[in-house]
Amino acid sequence: MKRADVYEKFDAIGSLVFATVDKGVPQTRIAHLFAFDDEGLYFRTMVTKAFYKQLNDTELVSICGMYPTTTIAHDDEGMPSFEPGYTIRATGEVREIPLEALKAKAQGNEMFMLGVKDIEKYPAMTTFCLHRAWGEVFDFDFEKENRPHKLERTRFCFGGQQVPFQGMRITDVCMGCGACLERCSFTAIGREGDRCVIDPSRCDVCGDCYTVCPVDAVEIVIQDTLVRGTAGH
Repeated sequence: MKRADVYEKFDAIGSLVFATVDKGVPQTRIAHLFAFDDEGLYFRTMVTKAFYKQLNDTELVSICGMYPTTTIAHDDEGMPSFEPGYTIRATGEVREIPLEALKAKAQGNEMFMLGVKDIEKYPAMTTFCLHRAWGEVFDFDFEKENRPHKLERTRFCFGGQQVPFQGMRITDVCMGCGACLERCSFTAIGREGDRCVIDPSRCDVCGDCYTVCPVDAVEIVIQDTLVRGTAGH
């Protein structure tokens, strides 16, 4: 995905959750992106806010949102039900953009003029650019209304960042019994020769394969740290 594609997904949502860390304590607030270019995605805050200090102290932010609605319905059995849509998240490094640099961008891109006008109206406001990040679009259709599988993950990165693998994978220990394949309701598991394999683009990381494997062939990968489970736990 290009930066423009990522921006359009976020922009369709509008109000987004921005997360930072302050002295080891997670903090969140609602904000929005207002522009993008070849350098990254742009948002604003006030220099008087704790958000500003946290961004400067860590130079990190994580952004997420859900489309088209965050409302949860329930079916006849009381189980949660979601209309087809997507969630999107991006995590990475930010840097502050001086007003003069923002004005220069506005000369060639009208999107940035909004930021310039806002800062001229509220002088304590400033702009940040998410310039190096990775993330994913989690496109879901849990009731299979529009396709024969429940989800499609699309991972992306920009600014030289790499996308770390996170999720489930099946190791060479697999004996090909097919227990995981039969259990997976996301149709994310198939066969390659005598082994079962997981398609990470369709995997929800629900853990069903992890719980039924009789030989502990399923690994959990979280930030490149392997956690091996025990069948029947």
